[in-house]
Amino acid sequence: MKKIKVLLSLIFVLVIGLTTTGYVSATPSANLEPRNGDVFDDWEICRTRAFDEDGFYQITETTFRPVIAFESLGENADLAYSLGEQIAQEYPDQLQRAKQVFYFVRDRVNYTPDIDQFKYEEFALNADELATTIVEKGRGYGDCEDSAVLLAVMYKGAGYRSAIMVGSGHTAVLVYLPDYNKATAVFELEGEPGWVWAEATGKNNPLGWVPREFIGVKLVAYEIKAETVAAVKPLAVPSTAVATTGTGTSSQPFPFFSIILLLWFLPLFRRRRRRAH
Repeated sequence: MKKIKVLLSLIFVLVIGLTTTGYVSATPSANLEPRNGDVFDDWEICRTRAFDEDGFYQITETTFRPVIAFESLGENADLAYSLGEQIAQEYPDQLQRAKQVFYFVRDRVNYTPDIDQFKYEEFALNADELATTIVEKGRGYGDCEDSAVLLAVMYKGAGYRSAIMVGSGHTAVLVYLPDYNKATAVFELEGEPGWVWAEATGKNNPLGWVPREFIGVKLVAYEIKAETVAAVKPLAVPSTAVATTGTGTSSQPFPFFSIILLLWFLPLFRRRRRRAH
């Protein structure tokens, strides 16, 4: 019965997506509490701040943990994970399936600054909140971390390993696709090759396209799995991801503390779009 409902929801998305052209605001969970200028959810995770132990990415001086992704995995798995499962049933071929998951997020999430949508400089949606808006209204709105979290969770539902990456002023997804040969660059995550960049914030981006500034530099990434949602300080040193093919603007590692400074003092994440040729 659950699978039938998901299938009907996908059909609804396709129909509405063809007819909807106006702007529709995303609506986050009703279980959010404003507190001292920030907004917290039921798990005591701050949605308006990425840093500190209760931030949605739990960024500290040395590491990060994208805790907001765990709100939609394991015992918390809901619509976003189910959409990934449904795509897996429809597309048994691994590479074709990976593209369809990517297209679902790329084509149905319009990049929208948080200040325009929520009146906060930063406001993170979890994967199920954004997926619900897409299913109900045909289109969702969010910035790069919103798309990244949804995409990473859907990839897990579709049967892939996925990781969330943090770079200079940006966040995106790495998906483990060792047989994919159309990527701009292939990444090694902790020495394991076969990770492909998934950049869903540009409508013309193919799966595997990488912004040049992220080729040839050391990035930090966190492979997501079902973990406890809790406001805690990450203990592990962050994993590193490095492109093993392609050419970039720099070949020097980008120190993690520099990323932290950029995320702290600048508006958190920036829009990354593929340039039109």
